[in-house]
Amino acid sequence: MASHIVGYPRMGPKRELKFALESFWDKKSSAEDLKKVAADLRSSIWKQMSGAGIKYIPSNTFSYYDQVLDTTSMLGAVPPRYNWTGGEIGYDTYFSMARGNASVPAMEMTKWFDTNYHFIVPELGPDVKFSYASHKAVDEFKEAKALGVDTVPVLIGPVSYLLLSKPAKGVEKTFSLLSLLPKIIPIYKEVISELKAAGASWIQFDEPTLVLDLDSQQLQAFTAAYADLESTLSGLNVLIETYFADLTPEAYKTLIGLKGVTAYGLDLVRGTQTSDLVKKDFPKGKYLFAGVVDGRNIWANDLASSLSTLQALEAVVGKDKLVVSTSCSLLHTAVDLVNETKLDDEIKSWLAFAAQKVVEVNALAKALAGQKDEAFFSSNAAAQASRKSSPRVTNAAVQKAADALKGSDHRRATNVSARLDAQQKKLNLPILPTTTIGSFPQTVELRRVRREFKANKISEDDYVKAIEEEIKKVVNLQEELDIDVLVHGEPEASILQRNDMVEYFGEQLSGFAFTVNGWVQSYGSRCVKPPIIYGDVSRPKAMTVFWSSTAQSMTKRPMKGMLTGPVTILNWSFVRNDQPRFETCYQIALAIKDEVEDLEKAGINVIQIDEAALREGLPLRKSEHAFYLKWAVHSFRITNCGVKDTTQIHTHMCYSNFNDIIHSIIDMDADVITIENSRSDEKLLSVFREGVKYGAGIGPGVYDIHSPRIPSTEEIADRINKMLAVLETNILWVNPDCGLKTRKYEEVKPALNNMVAAAKQLRTKLASAK
Repeated sequence: MASHIVGYPRMGPKRELKFALESFWDKKSSAEDLKKVAADLRSSIWKQMSGAGIKYIPSNTFSYYDQVLDTTSMLGAVPPRYNWTGGEIGYDTYFSMARGNASVPAMEMTKWFDTNYHFIVPELGPDVKFSYASHKAVDEFKEAKALGVDTVPVLIGPVSYLLLSKPAKGVEKTFSLLSLLPKIIPIYKEVISELKAAGASWIQFDEPTLVLDLDSQQLQAFTAAYADLESTLSGLNVLIETYFADLTPEAYKTLIGLKGVTAYGLDLVRGTQTSDLVKKDFPKGKYLFAGVVDGRNIWANDLASSLSTLQALEAVVGKDKLVVSTSCSLLHTAVDLVNETKLDDEIKSWLAFAAQKVVEVNALAKALAGQKDEAFFSSNAAAQASRKSSPRVTNAAVQKAADALKGSDHRRATNVSARLDAQQKKLNLPILPTTTIGSFPQTVELRRVRREFKANKISEDDYVKAIEEEIKKVVNLQEELDIDVLVHGEPEASILQRNDMVEYFGEQLSGFAFTVNGWVQSYGSRCVKPPIIYGDVSRPKAMTVFWSSTAQSMTKRPMKGMLTGPVTILNWSFVRNDQPRFETCYQIALAIKDEVEDLEKAGINVIQIDEAALREGLPLRKSEHAFYLKWAVHSFRITNCGVKDTTQIHTHMCYSNFNDIIHSIIDMDADVITIENSRSDEKLLSVFREGVKYGAGIGPGVYDIHSPRIPSTEEIADRINKMLAVLETNILWVNPDCGLKTRKYEEVKPALNNMVAAAKQLRTKLASAK
């Protein structure tokens, strides 16, 4: 029985690629140095999978940024602003598209389906001149072959690529991206032909958009694309891989009817109904790559249950046509549990990271072939039983409190307009008030202090003193820049990465466990270390009150208390899979509610409860949206339903498409929302142009912090003017897109200075116009 891995983490067990990329971007190392690190990582991954007995090993799943940008490069679909003149796309053009450069901004970045991974959105139009401009897929296949490893090259399928794209600036929004199919298929044919010539026997097309709600025209595009590719694919075994959800009956019918296709990869973890479609109708002689090992969570597979599922499918598709696989790429999990030296043995026995999932896949394949490793299965069964019965998983008081939430919608007593009036009397802010989102640059020295404190190398007093000094520096800088509502910069979370506050809060909540090296790629070189929610959640003591009060004592200006919201903590963690997600979310909401009320008692008048990942958790199927949004929005409201009218509640949301959930955002009933806007060509503003009325404060980001580029005062003022065209002056806030931790002070200071200058410039203009 054969085994298959959809994809594998790229960063390396110790984030080797991250550090190589950042060294290259900082001009501290050469392109050759970067290439060597990448080649060593690929070699290690391929040999690991080969050594574990995996038959179908993927290649071309390694990326310096993301696989969609790699496909954009393959197709030569470079926006004109990057001045690419043809030929093989090099690092300068590739990374300029991803990160921007001194002259032009980066392309838009958004979430990869409902994950915390991101991709660079292709910008396409009728005038794009496609050409074969990156031979990466072929080069990496040859590289593996030279190492003695026969791989399955993986490409983003042509239809999914177009469906994940957007019309370029200046192109009509009604432009049919699928009309470009005849223009990109010839490039795919060139790549396929080269792979065949290089000796490939299998090829994998990832077509994850097949799990979305597609209309008949979109489904027909799949049929047309693979009919066109059929002759070129002749002689190859072709796998179409789908993941993250069930297929609709219509999409499944389209999939199994595609010309020239040998095998179908299905997610049987999140696609809980898909196996029913297989049992009703599976084409004779085709392969089923059954994704039974979860590629998106870190819990050990229930091998006995998975084996039972596989045996039922084997009876339908045939013994020699069933391949055991992961549900999706293992990119979304941590790399190797072996690197975790601080997790206790009980919790560790419940887990499986990418390396362990490879072993699970092969163990299931062997068991299906009659070579069951009884000791391995027995150990797995014992771990499953331990997790179900462990007293550390269940807290009766927490469950009772969460159950009591039912029956109330937990809204604040006064409407937002009246609250804003009360808050303005207390805060006395100017029009177009300026603020930042939370974090400030995390220096090497700051990370050292945090690391040494965690390692017990410095005392708690020394640690607190160092953090207080950093807070004072950040407060002074904001006062010098004349920012209106301040933040303390989150230095207490400085050792961490993008979801640092999620881990910071998780460390202080019961029911959470933490890894040392459980890093997962979020985008580019950015990695996150998601906490593991293994049990019922509660707050033993106050978490941020000391730091927020300390910061407020340093200034007369309003200081924001900074919290992460329950939905974001949920979506940026590895969540227990033994109860519904909404139950866990309600437990977290109650813990955050306690913290909000303690901050208010401590004199913090502005409290930001970030829900950066609320949109990210939206199910891929529209039929499931309403239920998710109901409990997600309710969870947010629970956190702040008890505060006074004069306490201003902010929230923040990161990169995502918000237009389709704007009414749910309004229903959150926050006083102020800050939201990504700058990298998406002000896409968010179109909602307000279309007549949606928003009465709360809103701060669509005025510049992109994920790029090192420093925007001018004029550029920021122009963005604010676009906002003022559709939003009332008295509700508009001026702020960056996101937190500043990933940037350097030499980038942050001039950017914020220009931001404040733009706000003041427009205040003067608005005052003179009265």
